[in-house]
Amino acid sequence: MASTSDKPIKNSSGRYDNVDFRKVVGFKLPTVKASYLRRDVLLFANAIGCKKDELHFLYELHPEFSCFPTFPINLPFKQTDQDVYDFFARALVTDVPGVPPFDPQRSVDGERGIEILHPIPTSSAGLDLEISPEIVGVYDKGGNMIQEMVQTMRDAKTGTVYAKMTSKAFGIGQGGYGGPPGPKTVAYSPPDRVPDAVHVFRTTPETCLLYRLCGDYNPIHADDKFAQEGGFKGAFLQGLGTWNIAAHGLLREMGGSEAARLKSFGARFAKIVYPGDALETRMWKVGEKDGLDQIVFQTVVQEDGRVVLSNGYATLTSKNLKSNL
Repeated sequence: MASTSDKPIKNSSGRYDNVDFRKVVGFKLPTVKASYLRRDVLLFANAIGCKKDELHFLYELHPEFSCFPTFPINLPFKQTDQDVYDFFARALVTDVPGVPPFDPQRSVDGERGIEILHPIPTSSAGLDLEISPEIVGVYDKGGNMIQEMVQTMRDAKTGTVYAKMTSKAFGIGQGGYGGPPGPKTVAYSPPDRVPDAVHVFRTTPETCLLYRLCGDYNPIHADDKFAQEGGFKGAFLQGLGTWNIAAHGLLREMGGSEAARLKSFGARFAKIVYPGDALETRMWKVGEKDGLDQIVFQTVVQEDGRVVLSNGYATLTSKNLKSNL
């Protein structure tokens, strides 16, 4: 918890005094518990477009029943709930040192990544799962505040670390305090050649309504009027919905739909996806390192070519491993 001396104070202009982005680096937010059922795993696989020929993601009695490897990315939202919850109340984290309160209603997801360190169980039964968030940097770019975080998912009973999840959130208009601009990000640019694989997923008016049941209950993805009040033409697909649909396409096309092969995955959110847009994920193998295929990808809207996921990367084991979860 931030001390009083570290807490920025709002002044009469609506800005904050006592801002020092350096104070927040390494700050650990409260650890939260997480739990899920096999039903949650099945719902997630349906929401991101898994097909009947990938029955090991869709049927709990399949001999190779597996959790889709990017499933943990929604657990910091869902935590232990099996019912809906107040999205904004949970997203509001204010008591951190050195920085103004991060306003979730004026913030957007910038980038997401996951590193899978241990196969994700098909349920949390028998585990004491916890997610520990740590702020690794806060940056000041163009008047916006960028908060970079790493969340580690582990079993408190055994110490097993299942995944590390990275994120960058953009606080629109919440910067301008002379903070550091942040490190130069690695660029994953598509090669100038035909993709090695392409996956297409056509969204429907119901896609975002189905995906929200995986734990992302922001009303902006369900309520047209709410979204329009924020300046959008209507409710739109969750950024992580697009992200996970692309992850499924990549694992299906480049990894034989084998859960154990995906080791890392990430992308930057570039544009909004509206219901009805067809998502085309283009993938290129750009190398191999330490037994891992290095993949670069980009997701575009098929109808107009606008890029919705950029700077996409993934690593897949080069061996033809079979998931035995």
